[in-house]
Amino acid sequence: MTPLEAAVIAVAGVCAGAINTVVGSGTLITFPVLLALGYPPVVANASNSIGLVPGGVAGAIGYRYELTGQRKRLLRLGGASLLGGITGALLLLVLSPDVFETVVPILIVIALILVVAQPWLSRRLASMERHEHGGASAIAAAYGAGVYGGYFGAAQGVLLVGMLGILMDEGLQRLNALKNVLTAGVNLVAGLVFVAIADVDWLVVLLIAAGSTAGGILGAKIGRRLPPVVLRGLIVLVGLVAVVLLVTD
Repeated sequence: MTPLEAAVIAVAGVCAGAINTVVGSGTLITFPVLLALGYPPVVANASNSIGLVPGGVAGAIGYRYELTGQRKRLLRLGGASLLGGITGALLLLVLSPDVFETVVPILIVIALILVVAQPWLSRRLASMERHEHGGASAIAAAYGAGVYGGYFGAAQGVLLVGMLGILMDEGLQRLNALKNVLTAGVNLVAGLVFVAIADVDWLVVLLIAAGSTAGGILGAKIGRRLPPVVLRGLIVLVGLVAVVLLVTD
C-alpha cells in the first residue's frame, strides 16, 4: 500500500464515519474505494465492516444526550439487531449476490417512503402498538435491518430509522441516536463473522477505524444541530443516491 492509497482510505473513513452518524450510508464511500484500489470484494467487505465500528461508537457517544432514557429500548432492540447482523453475514455465504442486488434497492425505497411519511403515519397509527421501549414490531424491524446490515450495510441506517419511526412514538434525533448504537453493533458482529470466514486486511481496518472515529465525532456535532425536517431531507437525499448507485452499478 502506497502512502497515497493509505491517505485515500483514511479520508474515505472520515467521510463514511460522518455520514453514518448523521444518516447511515457510509459504506457507499469506503467499499467502492477499496474495490477501486484492488481489494477483493470479500476482503473489502470484512475490513470495512470492522473498520467502521469505532466510528459508530464515536457517533453514539456524540449522541449520548439523545440516548438518555433509552437503556431498556437498547437492550430489547440490540439483541435482535445483533442476531440479525450474524444472520446477514452468514447469508453472504449461501445466497447468490443477485438476490440482494434485486431486493436491496427496493428496501431502501420503501425506507425512504417511510421516512418522508413518518409524521403523517405516526398520527394515523397513534392507536396502534408504539410502545415506549418498542414492541414486537420494533424488535422485528431491528432484526430485519440487522440482517440487511450484516449482509452489506449500505443505507442500513436509512432502513432502520424509516421502520422504527412509524413503530415508536419518538423524535427523529433520538431515533438517530438509537440507530448509531444498533448499526455499530451489527457492523461488529458481522465483522467478527467475516474474520472467521474471510481474509481481513488489518492495515485497512486501522485506517478506516481512525478515519471513521474522527468522522463519527464530526458527524455527531453536525447531526445533533440539524432540525428534524433538514435531517429527514438529508436522509432521503443520501438514500436516493444509494439507490442510484446500487441500480447503476
